[in-house]
Amino acid sequence: MKSTTLIMVGIIAVVFVAGIYFSQQHVDFFPSAQYNEKHFTSYDDLSQFIKTRSQQQFYGYDGRVGMEEAALSVAPTAASGGMAKSADSTQRATDYSQTNIQVAGVDEPDIVKNDGKYIYTLSQNKLMIVDAYPADNAKLKSNINFEGKNVYVRDFFVKGDKVIVFGDNWPESEILIYNTMDKTSPYLERNFSVNGSYFDSRMIENHVYILVTSPPILRDGEAILPSVINNGQVEEVEATSVYYSNAEDYYHAFTTIIGINIQTGELTHETFLLGSASCIYVSQKNIYVAIPKYGSNMQKTEIHRIHIENGEITCEASSEVPGYVLNQFSMDEYDEYFRIATTVGQVARTLGQATSSNNVYVLNYNLTIIGRLEDLAPGEKIHSARFIGERCYLVTFKKVDPLFVISLKYPDRPMVLGQLKIPGYSDYLHPYDENHLIGIGKETVEAEEEDFAWYQGVKISLFDVSDVDKPKEIDKYVIGDRGTETPVLSDHKALLFDKGKNLLAIPVLVAEVDEEKYPNGAPPYIYGDYVFQGVYVFNITENDLTLRSRITHIEDETAFLKSGYYFYSDYSVKRSIYIENVLYTISDKKIKMNSLIDFEEMNEVEIQ
Repeated sequence: MKSTTLIMVGIIAVVFVAGIYFSQQHVDFFPSAQYNEKHFTSYDDLSQFIKTRSQQQFYGYDGRVGMEEAALSVAPTAASGGMAKSADSTQRATDYSQTNIQVAGVDEPDIVKNDGKYIYTLSQNKLMIVDAYPADNAKLKSNINFEGKNVYVRDFFVKGDKVIVFGDNWPESEILIYNTMDKTSPYLERNFSVNGSYFDSRMIENHVYILVTSPPILRDGEAILPSVINNGQVEEVEATSVYYSNAEDYYHAFTTIIGINIQTGELTHETFLLGSASCIYVSQKNIYVAIPKYGSNMQKTEIHRIHIENGEITCEASSEVPGYVLNQFSMDEYDEYFRIATTVGQVARTLGQATSSNNVYVLNYNLTIIGRLEDLAPGEKIHSARFIGERCYLVTFKKVDPLFVISLKYPDRPMVLGQLKIPGYSDYLHPYDENHLIGIGKETVEAEEEDFAWYQGVKISLFDVSDVDKPKEIDKYVIGDRGTETPVLSDHKALLFDKGKNLLAIPVLVAEVDEEKYPNGAPPYIYGDYVFQGVYVFNITENDLTLRSRITHIEDETAFLKSGYYFYSDYSVKRSIYIENVLYTISDKKIKMNSLIDFEEMNEVEIQ
């Protein structure tokens, strides 16, 4: 009896302590635990929330002014000539590249799309449609000019004969659906507008989900709610339909998520009053919105899991974790677990002053933390992350590049399996296969005077992680010197990779140091002069990385001499794609076609 009593007391104590522990990890984001009470009860309730919870009051443009007038101009319109002609019957290629995305089946918007026949590209606020296959007969079919619509286009999707365009027309975001069945005469089929700034979007089969953010505005003490224009009809969001977080924040924002069936035009939307989102991760069933929360003694990330299915949008769970995320690749969903990598604290150049460390958390579907791995790489911060199946790969950096291989096989017990320390760092990690990783970042040289390193040229690394205890860099290629840049470091969609073709290509602006100016060796902090812009094309296998070709659109090399500290050209290559065995490189002015066999130029099309 006595021993039984002690056991029961022990169990109660463990449950009590665990309850305290997990209550500290899970935030009460809504006024009640009841599912049907996760929103404001009235308009006055919402207005009062904005007045009392926000540390900053918002007074500014009344987003409703002009909405009625705007609605008059967004009804569907057709190009002159009436009904669209039949689609082009020419056969499309079966082997072609698509946008580099994070999650299979979840397409991401981009500035260039390819369907095996046509290339769609944004160029100086125009959408160009180019008949690209076969390459010998490539030609510009049409362009859609957005200047007259006062819309600054950000990116777009292509789905069959529909093009879905996203842009800003302050103070609204525009969602434009064009019918391109007749590629010579595309016409606007539907137009949606939402108060706020376009944030991001994803496409899953026939449904597109768009996030738009806007600050809460008080005018004469009254809250201004977002509005949606659907096929010319203004729909103001009802206060009682707005979900909200009751966590304290220095900044609040309305986040409106719109779901559109691009075939039928059916629209759904939900609005959330949250903090200011930094990035999103989207699986085939959920949108995870990450919101950084900073304070004098606080660095946290607030997470909201919003379920999506066939256009329906439902907020299902909310929580928070310590630290802040780098980008969308710091998050992942796997087997109904959510994994996230964060950095806390700050790095510092002075030895001993850095407070940073790095963490990996595993949360269940209710967003309760069930596993944690903390205090990785003290004094450093995450430069890249990639979750692949039951593993997480992290690159942190301050002076050298530690690549961590982390096991998530047991969600409640994440653990470091191995690590590799080499000069340089990777800003983007891409899977080659289950045993190899590609890292793209910068080479570095350690500083002699302080606790940091000077970054140099762009570095591409090939890592072997088959022996998880001892990952190794089996090959690398460094492009240029300090000042060399590639958009891949901040935009993964600029990468072209195809394992079957042993193909890797990235756009690069190359800077090189003139060694003759420094007979005793150039200091590591010296920037090079710009000498090349274009695409570097590599042959990549599981064993090595070899440069195959460089392709540029810039014919006048004196353009680099005039550049100074910054370089800009309408002929700067921004994307590369392939159709069959032809590599297409795309700039704002031109699309060039080269053979993937010998890289001989086959054709080019001026698009301006």
